[in-house]
Formats: sequence, C-alpha cells, structure tokens
Amino acid sequence: MTIPTEPIGSIPRPRALQQALGEYTQGRLSDKELAGLQQQAAADTLTRLAALDCPVLVDGEQAKPSFATYPIAGLASLAPNGVTIPFADGHVRQLPCLTEGPFRYQVRAESYLRDARRYTDRPIKQAVIAPSALSLLYPAEPIVGYSREAFLSDLADEAEADIRGCLEAGAHVVQLDFTEGRLSLKLDPSGALLDDFIALNNEVLARFSEAEQARIGVHTCPGGDLDSTHSLDVDYAELLPKLFQLKVGNFYVQLASEADPERVLRVIADQLSHGIRVFVGVTDPIDPTVETPEEVRDRVLLAARYIPVEKLGTCDDCGFSPFADDTSTSRDLAFAKIEARVRGTALASQALGFALDGQ
Repeated sequence: MTIPTEPIGSIPRPRALQQALGEYTQGRLSDKELAGLQQQAAADTLTRLAALDCPVLVDGEQAKPSFATYPIAGLASLAPNGVTIPFADGHVRQLPCLTEGPFRYQVRAESYLRDARRYTDRPIKQAVIAPSALSLLYPAEPIVGYSREAFLSDLADEAEADIRGCLEAGAHVVQLDFTEGRLSLKLDPSGALLDDFIALNNEVLARFSEAEQARIGVHTCPGGDLDSTHSLDVDYAELLPKLFQLKVGNFYVQLASEADPERVLRVIADQLSHGIRVFVGVTDPIDPTVETPEEVRDRVLLAARYIPVEKLGTCDDCGFSPFADDTSTSRDLAFAKIEARVRGTALASQALGFALDGQ
C-alpha cells in the first residue's frame, strides 16, 4: 500500500534568479536572459525533486511572477488600485484592477508545463489560478461598454482553456489554487462571496468530463506569504462543506499549521464522497523547523483515522514561495521539508499496510 504524495506548487527561487529579477525590473537584463535563468531554475527544481524520489514533480513556479497573476503578465488594460489583501503581520498584497475589456489571458499555464517536460519524463503536476481569484480584477464601478457579466463569461472561457491546455499537454493533475476561498469569509462573513466563488469555479469545472475532473484538483490554505497568512483566523468549518461541492477529484487541504487538526479532519470526514481523494498538508512551509519523517508519519496516521486510506494523500500545506519576490524561506529548507514529507508518507504507508495485513 502506498499513499500518494504531491507538492503544491511554488518553491523558492535560487539566489541568482532572485538577483536577476531585481536587475530585470531595473532594465539591466533582457527578456531572453531572464527566461534562460528561469529555465535553469526549473530544470534544477525538477532534478532535485526527482533525487528525493518525489513521485510527482513540479517546476516550482520558477517563471511565474506569482501563483495568481501569471495569466495577466503583460496585460496593458490594468490599473494598480485593485483589491487589497492584508496579512496577519501587517503587510499587504494588492491585485491590479481591470480597466477595459475584453479580458484575455496573456500567458497560459501549459507553457510552463511544456517547458518542464523537456527536463523530465516523470509525472508533472501543473498549478493554475482559480477563476474565482481573477474575478476580483473587475472593479466596483462598472467598466463602460464591458459589463461584469461579460467579463465573467470571458473569464470562464479563458479559465477553461487554461485547464484544458494543461490536461492536453499531459499534466498528471491540474491543481486550482483557491486560497481566496478562506479569505472570502473574512471579506464577506455572510458567505455570499464564497457562494459566488464556488458557483463560478463549478461553471468552469462542469465543462469537463468525469474522467477529466478526476485529473483536476483544488488547493485551499489561509495564504502564505513572507512567513504570514491572510485568513488563518477564519474558521475552516465554514469553508470546507462548500469547498467539497467543487467538481474535482482531488482536494489539497492545508492541515499541518492548524491549531486543532483533528477537528478539521472530523469536518472533512463528513464531506467525503465517492471518487475523491483528500491530500492533507503534513508540512508547514512557514515554520522554519524541518519536520522529521516520524512527525509526518504520525500526522498521516492521525488523518487515516478519519479518511479511508484509499481516499488519502499528503501534500505540503501551501507553496513555499507563491510570490516571486518572497525570500522568507530558503530553497534548501523547502527541499528538506519536501524530503520529510516523502519519507514520512512512506513510513505511514508501511505502518498502515502492516496494520491492514494483520487484520
């Protein structure tokens, strides 16, 4: 018996790439030079993950400006005064704001996947941003000649194409990053905004067959940036029942950094349905202490008390560096935590296999 384990997405960029990004913003580095360094970083990421015996690889999002904004990189019709996202430590991230339509992705995630495929023949997971996150780009005041309804229609088409392109390019699984799910309950405690997010995402997901949905997943967490979160104080129990309404086969749920993981597991257990798998977070990217394989094993064994083993997987709580300028976590620390996840999951698989064999 082997419990599947997968990364979430981002991994800290090498120092050389971080320096290059600074030079690029100052106009001292060309597009070609930056792209070359990003490709080197992606190749190194894939090689190091393979060396750790990771069954599923990612490119670490080395070429993305952020997990959320890659589709709009280079889009001219944006203003800087969009939705603000405050984090617990006081820092703020701000989304841009759309100024005119029609809305079109400038970059599709399949381009990262195709680049990564040049460096490995192992299964590769591709993360994409959920359409619900990009719905926040539309301003409060309607755009003249481009209604919110028209924008959401264009957004749904673009999001579908983003996901479908990754599936057709051979992604092992396509993961929708849905960090705004928990955040929405802070922005709107009534839950109406969350309902809108779920409906929009499901409108897109319903365009895929059951076989395709089995290769699609959704990741939820309280945000992770500069060693802080934006919604860890929001009750998970308010989110999870609605999260599990999404039409996907895989759910990636941050859990290691929860104060009461067993309470969360009880909520998850009540939402289990046929044909889904729940990957629980067993490493905390924000915590500078590297988990031991035995600690990971014990977290998996706890989860197995609530989630049937055939529906269980493991992951990291979140990406390690979802924004390109985040240097709060070192690259080596991230790989050490990933190694602990892989080894600890293997230990749990052995323990559970022996237990089942003895029944």
